Amino acid sequence: MNGSPGAVKRFYQSVETAETERGVEVRLDGKPLRTKQKQVLLAPSASLADAIKAEWEAQGEHIDFASTPLTGLLSEAIDADAAALWRNDILAYLQSDLVCYRAETPAALVERQAIAWDPYLNWLRDELGAALMVTSGVVSTPQPEVAIDRVRAVMSAASPETLSALGKATATTGSAVMALALWKKAFPPTDIFSASVVDETFQAEKWGDDAEARDRRLTIRNEFLTIARFLELLEAD
Repeated sequence: MNGSPGAVKRFYQSVETAETERGVEVRLDGKPLRTKQKQVLLAPSASLADAIKAEWEAQGEHIDFASTPLTGLLSEAIDADAAALWRNDILAYLQSDLVCYRAETPAALVERQAIAWDPYLNWLRDELGAALMVTSGVVSTPQPEVAIDRVRAVMSAASPETLSALGKATATTGSAVMALALWKKAFPPTDIFSASVVDETFQAEKWGDDAEARDRRLTIRNEFLTIARFLELLEAD
C-alpha cells in the first residue's frame, strides 16, 4: 500500500513470536498483534505464527492489509467464535453438495463432471465411511443420515480455526466434500479448485471467456489456496 488516503503507515520496527500457555503470539515491538475486535491474535501452531510474522515483516512504509491474508483468516476465526455454527453449515452443504448434483446434458459435461467429482465421493465413502447419493438435474435428494452423522463425527475433532477455514473452503467450492478432502490432504489443493470449477471451465471452452471472468476465477483460486495453506500451517507442528 502506498501513501494513498486511508493508508496505514508502518508503526513498528520489530516482529517476533512468543509462546504462551494459550498459543503463540505475534508481537510488534513487543506488543501482541490483535484482531479487529481487539483480541490477542493467538496462533494454535508455531508454523502459523511464523507465517503471520513473515507477513508483517514484509510490510514496507505503509501496511498492505491485502498481503496479510493469513492474519485475516485467523483474526476472523477468533472474533467470530462460532465453531458450532460453522460445523452445522458444513453439514448442511452436504445436502446440496456440488459433487452430488450432476448435469443431465450435454453428454460431454456429464462425463467431465463424473471424471472430476467421482473421486471425491469415492474418497469420502472409502476413507471417512460416508456414502452420499448422486442425482441429476435440480431434483433434491436427501442424503442418508448415517453419512451426515459420520462426517459430523470426523469434524468433532476439528479446532475452531480449522472449522472456520473449512467453512470458507466449502463456500468457495460449493462443496463440503471438497473442503473435507482439502483438510485431509486427499488431493492437491490446485486439483480440488480445478474440480470445483468444472462447469465454468466447460462453458468457457464452449462459449468463450472474457478477462473479467478469468480475473474473478484467479482471485477466487488465490483465496482458496490461501485457505489451503492456512489449514496446512494449523496442523504443521
